[in-house]
Amino acid sequence: MTRRIDADYLVIGAGASGMAFTDALIDHTDVRVALVDRRPGPGGHWREAYPFVRLHQSSTFYGVASTLLGGGRIQTTGPEAGLHERADQPTILRYYDDVLTRLVGTGGVELITGSEYDGSGAVVSLSSGERLEVPERCRIVDARYLAPDIPAETPPRFGVDGARVIPVNDLPRVEDAPSQYVVVGSGKTATDAIVWLLGRGTDPDAICWVRPREPWMLNRAKIQPDPEVFLGMVADLMRAAGSAGSLDELFLALEDADIMLRIDRSLMPTMAKAPTLGVWELELLRSVENVVRLGHLVTAGRGRLQLERGSVAVADALVVNCAADGLKQPPLVPIWGPEAITVQPIRAGFPCFGAALAGYVEATRGPGPDAEVEKNRLCPPSNYGNTLPDWAEMNVRGFRGSAAFGAEPDIKAFADRVALNPSRVPHGHPGSPGLDDALARLQQHVGPGVARLAELSGLTGPA
Repeated sequence: MTRRIDADYLVIGAGASGMAFTDALIDHTDVRVALVDRRPGPGGHWREAYPFVRLHQSSTFYGVASTLLGGGRIQTTGPEAGLHERADQPTILRYYDDVLTRLVGTGGVELITGSEYDGSGAVVSLSSGERLEVPERCRIVDARYLAPDIPAETPPRFGVDGARVIPVNDLPRVEDAPSQYVVVGSGKTATDAIVWLLGRGTDPDAICWVRPREPWMLNRAKIQPDPEVFLGMVADLMRAAGSAGSLDELFLALEDADIMLRIDRSLMPTMAKAPTLGVWELELLRSVENVVRLGHLVTAGRGRLQLERGSVAVADALVVNCAADGLKQPPLVPIWGPEAITVQPIRAGFPCFGAALAGYVEATRGPGPDAEVEKNRLCPPSNYGNTLPDWAEMNVRGFRGSAAFGAEPDIKAFADRVALNPSRVPHGHPGSPGLDDALARLQQHVGPGVARLAELSGLTGPA
């Protein structure tokens, strides 16, 4: 006999977005939620991430609204002393286990692991094929719409013809020392792999970096859960945007303001996914001089790499695959749709906050078509960055979304008490001349800055 799930919401995906949505929903309304995930527990892609990974930004900005990840601790030693801590993989997995225990303890949440929703009213076990019936009244929440691809779970995007190729996850398990490491990828995973290798004494000359695009990255010291620091950065960004003649000019101005970083100052980056990077990491990355800029890798052969615009010889090389779609860019859709609630970022660049915000709004606004029109007005989705125009569009959409939900007193109150929100000034904050200055400059520059970003990105529509 087919078991029937007893739930008002079926949340597909127990990763960062699904957990943040569920946490906020459960804490603000009396409903039952079934979380379903193909993995054996909560945490999403973190369960399969490479073992030396850390959050690229402060732990404070990650996780769920009810439970602060990392306790807001400041690093006291090392190259990031004075900055907020960044959790590693084991810490994040323990955190999500604890969050799940809390949610299940409310009596309103169950997690169904090793299973997937089939899209037609049933949850199916990947091992046994057992089907669990989803009641018609159950609201579907798609928390995997933007789920990242990771090298451990996706085959290389390039052909392999005799070369030794490993995903980045296997790098710590390499027992021999190849004469050369070929690191493939332009993004955060590739930079992590190189920093890890250099930190273990690898000669920079033994690393060949296949970097198809030059990336812009954010200075981690400017993306901190301190309103004086973060809002000061945003004010500087808006001031630069308001007077920028082009996106390249804007990014160069942000580099001069120590907000944006690029590895090679002689080249103009075209990639703007903009993860955060420490200045100490930047110095290490610049020590790798063998950088291949011939487009994407086509074939990794024995002794030779074939790329889009040429080939290079390699000897006894270990190819480390760091290339995968970590930030997806499917079409933006209304978060509240007729078939599902599709969780997406709302405020630019902070997906956990967007998921928590959507959970709160779902819990506090009534059901029905008219209510969902209002929810979508309050919480318009924002894209991720990739190209420079994408990055500009992301920020325009994020500022417009912040203006919409920030005009509602209860939503603003929720956002102001949630540490996931980087723009909040916490209740009871003592204030400072620096914060007063940042707020004044932000008020002065945000209007012209957002308007100019919209022009530079080609984004049309109402402000």
